[in-house]
Amino acid sequence: MIAFWGEVVGTAILIFLGGSVCAGATLKKSFAYDAGWLAIQFAWGLAVTLAIFTVAKYSGAHLNPVITLVFAFSGNFPWGQVIGYIIAQILGTMIGAAAVYLHYLPHWEETKDQKAILGVFATSPAIQHTFANILSEILATFILVLGVLSIGANKFTDGLYPLAVGVLIITLGISLGGSTGAAMNPARDLGPRIIHSLLPIPGKGDSQWRYAWIPVIGPTLGGCLGGFFYNGGFHGKMISQLFITLALTTLVLFLSYRLGIKKQKQKLLKAEVA
Repeated sequence: MIAFWGEVVGTAILIFLGGSVCAGATLKKSFAYDAGWLAIQFAWGLAVTLAIFTVAKYSGAHLNPVITLVFAFSGNFPWGQVIGYIIAQILGTMIGAAAVYLHYLPHWEETKDQKAILGVFATSPAIQHTFANILSEILATFILVLGVLSIGANKFTDGLYPLAVGVLIITLGISLGGSTGAAMNPARDLGPRIIHSLLPIPGKGDSQWRYAWIPVIGPTLGGCLGGFFYNGGFHGKMISQLFITLALTTLVLFLSYRLGIKKQKQKLLKAEVA
C-alpha cells in the first residue's frame, strides 16, 4: 500500500504544480497571467523533478502508466502491481486537478475563454487533425521513454537523476509540445479531464471527450515503442514485441488518417449545405 499511495502523492504533486502554472498563466486576474510557454514548460519539468524526489523511495516514482507498462514488459516490474499503479496514478492526477481548481477558485468566473479553462486540466491540439495529433503524441512519448531509460542507464551523483528527468520534460515540452501540448502520459490527461467534466466551473464548456482517446492511445503506443526500441536496439531483446507494437501503431495511424479524411469530407458537406 505504501507504493500505491506513493504514486497517488507523486502524481497529485505533478498535476497540482503543472496544472497550477497553466492556471496562473491563462486565468484572468492572476499575477502570473500571460507568463508564456517557456514558464509553463519549465514549471512542468520542475514539477516532475519534485514529484520524483518526493516518492521515488516509496514507489519508484513511475508517475505515468506508460512507464509502468514499459517496466513491466521489460521484466523490471511485477505485472501483478500494474493495475494498482495505474489506478493510483489516475487517482493522484484527479486529486491534483481538484487542488488546482480550489487554489484558483475565484479566477474561474473571471475567465470566459473555455479553451483556456480546459487547458488548465487537459491537453488539446493547436490544430484539429486526427492523424497528426496522434502521431505527435506517439513521437513525443517515444522520445520520453527512450530518454528516461537512457538516463536510467547512466550513473549519477545521488539526487541528480530527478533533475535529469526534469530537464528531459522541459526539453520535450518546448520542442514537441506546440502541436498537442505533449501529454505523454495517459493519466496526466485523463484524470484532470474527468475532474473538468465533474466540477461546477463557471462557463467551462465542453471537456472534448471526442479528443480524449488521443492522449491515451498515442502515448501508450509511443511509450511502448520507445521501450521496445531501447531494449531491442541496445540489449538485443524484445524484438518481437517491437515489431508487433510497430504493426499496431501503423494500423492505428492508418485508421486515424482515414478518420481524418472522413471528418474533412463531413465539414465540406456542411459548408456546402450552409
